[in-house]
Amino acid sequence: MKILVIHGPNLNVLEKRERATYGDKSLSEINALVEKRARELGVEVLTFQSNSEGAIIDFIQTEAPKADGIIINPGALTHYGLSLRDALADSALPVIEVHLSNIYAREEWRHRSVIAPIARGQISGLGWRGYIAALEILVAER
Repeated sequence: MKILVIHGPNLNVLEKRERATYGDKSLSEINALVEKRARELGVEVLTFQSNSEGAIIDFIQTEAPKADGIIINPGALTHYGLSLRDALADSALPVIEVHLSNIYAREEWRHRSVIAPIARGQISGLGWRGYIAALEILVAER
C-alpha cells in the first residue's frame, strides 16, 4: 500500500510561522513522524510539498496511478484551489484533508473548503497528529 502525503503553500516554512497556530514541528519533522508510523503499519508514503498549485496537480497526476490514497494539507488552496479539487477527484483515490489548525476557529473565510466535498473526511485542529490519524484511517480501510 502506498499513500501520497501532500503539503500545500507555506507549509515548507512551518518553523517560521505562528507556533500557537501551527505547532512547533517543522515540515521535515512532521514527514519523519508520518514515515515512522507508515513503517510501523507496513505501508509506503511518498511526501511532497509545493507552493504552486500546478506542481501539486502534476504530482497527483503522475503519482496517483501508483498509489492507494492521498493525505493532503492544501494550505490556502483549501479555499479556492478548484483545479486541485478536480485533480484530487480525478485521481479516484480516497482523500483525507488535514489541517494543523482548527480552520473553523479562525477567520470566517477559512471555514469553507472546496476540497472537503470530494474528500473521504477532514481532520482539522489536531496539529501534526492529524496526519497520523489520516494515515491510520486509510490503512484501516484498505
